[in-house]
Amino acid sequence: MAFCFTGVRSFPKLWKSNPYLGLGPGHSYLSLFLKDYYGIRNQQKWISLKTVSPQNTKAVNLLIAKARYPRKGDEGSKKQVSSDSPHLFAAGAAKKRSQMNPQSKDHALSPVRDTIQLPTKPLNSEEWDKLKEDFKGKANFENWISSQMTHCHSSVDVAKSLLAWVAAKNNGVIGYDLLVKYLYLCVFHNQTSEVIDVYEIMKARYKSLESGGNTLLIRGLIHSDRWREALLLLEDIKKVMVPSKKNYHDCIQGALLHQDVNIAWDLYQELLGHGVIPMLETLKAFFDFGKDVKDDQYSNKLLDILLYLRNNQLYPGESFAHSIKTWFESVPGEQWKGQFTTVQKSGQCLGCGKTIESIHLSPEEYEFLKGKIMRDVIDGGDQYRKTTPQELKRFQDFVKHCPPFDIVIDGLNVAKMFPKARESQVLLGVVSQLAKQNLRLLVLGRKHMLRQGSRWRRDEMEKLQKQASCFFADNISEDDPFLLYAALHSGNHCKFITKDLMRDHKACLPDAKTQRLFFKWQQGHQLAIINWLPGSKITFQHILSHDTVVQTTGDSWHIPYDEDLVERYSYEVPTKWLCLHRKA
Repeated sequence: MAFCFTGVRSFPKLWKSNPYLGLGPGHSYLSLFLKDYYGIRNQQKWISLKTVSPQNTKAVNLLIAKARYPRKGDEGSKKQVSSDSPHLFAAGAAKKRSQMNPQSKDHALSPVRDTIQLPTKPLNSEEWDKLKEDFKGKANFENWISSQMTHCHSSVDVAKSLLAWVAAKNNGVIGYDLLVKYLYLCVFHNQTSEVIDVYEIMKARYKSLESGGNTLLIRGLIHSDRWREALLLLEDIKKVMVPSKKNYHDCIQGALLHQDVNIAWDLYQELLGHGVIPMLETLKAFFDFGKDVKDDQYSNKLLDILLYLRNNQLYPGESFAHSIKTWFESVPGEQWKGQFTTVQKSGQCLGCGKTIESIHLSPEEYEFLKGKIMRDVIDGGDQYRKTTPQELKRFQDFVKHCPPFDIVIDGLNVAKMFPKARESQVLLGVVSQLAKQNLRLLVLGRKHMLRQGSRWRRDEMEKLQKQASCFFADNISEDDPFLLYAALHSGNHCKFITKDLMRDHKACLPDAKTQRLFFKWQQGHQLAIINWLPGSKITFQHILSHDTVVQTTGDSWHIPYDEDLVERYSYEVPTKWLCLHRKA
């Protein structure tokens, strides 16, 4: 590292730790830069039963079909909602809903004006003195300017001139934080030789480094012929904590870069052993490396990665999907052909014509999920914060004495879907139209909905109770556990209507398998109303018929992936697929 420091007699002295800071490194601001990375008389009042014919599965299916394919006569619906509208859980759907229903924006805070402009070229001592004089902020100038330079990714030469000025003022002393910020810039700009020089100085000065410093050094060293020393730094991190997925990614990438496949796979298995989900970039690196590897054992490990994606409901990004396609097509003698495509609402792949796995749970999966929900959400969850054991027991007895329902409706949630309309009018309209299809309905509500008011008319609520069974809970009660209990108790045919995406209840579930089954059941059973006008037909978003998960039949693979320009929320699933099949 060729430093030219005016007034500094020896290079090692420049990096000498300030005695005030002690022997070890002080507090690091590195985290700022690594972030890229629920009495009988009263009971009769609050419960109403509607006796109808036995469960009507055909009517439910017809209802969903109408949601997918609106009739020609439904002109009012067509004007407002396209028949190609995405399902509730489609990637980007939440973003579109937020754009269609913009919330009032908070007033933006005026940006804080920088008191000085960051230098774009190295400065000498006098120029740094002048810049400090011009600085009007209350923060320490050296800390402020170095943080700004790191944030803006200033050049290494500019940062080097700052270090020279600080060292000249402080008898060759440069604090740990400033040194780590300089290291960050060296890593960012891929200045490997500079990284190695800083590494040597830090090794000599400090017996150990905090995890942030080790993380930067690992990332910087993997591109050099001293990459194995990054593995020693990983071992240092292990002494105090489980290394991050990024630490493992960097070391795996270094091993692959230097052709040491065995170390890469060992690190990958070690990462999984910690129960940590790898970065998708890590998995992509194995596929990229595999293009040039003609080895059955390596190929089987890559297929295991695809099954890992399936079991954990992970989705590769667009670039990763391209890497998977390229690897499959490079396997000698296999004659794989890949294409990027979509899946029809019927569940048929537009690329190869195969039918994607059904969204519907098998009887065994349904019973397993039902048992878990009853134990972990209904009986063992936190619903007693919002209700009482007595009320839950009252509801369970109510459901037990009712025939299975076809549709369970979150009454308060549905009533508030269209803010400009009266709540009781909306809810009555939805119930009336569903009741015409001879469906057995359950409406869950709160007791305040029965009181006469401007938003809740008693006559409309009385009409509603003649068309559906109703249960009105205490005003403080949480609706979701009641809805889940009634829907699951009614059987696998039962659908439910609510805007609530139930992420909290999914989080209460104990393991990834149960969470995946819950989400799969939710996608196949949750109805979402996207269009309603008084006297008009209800328009539902279509329910997925297929499961959006990596899947294989042996001679084909279907891999859902995230598009680069589509913002997908965690409760959404991709709509684009990579279709791979062997040529006949």
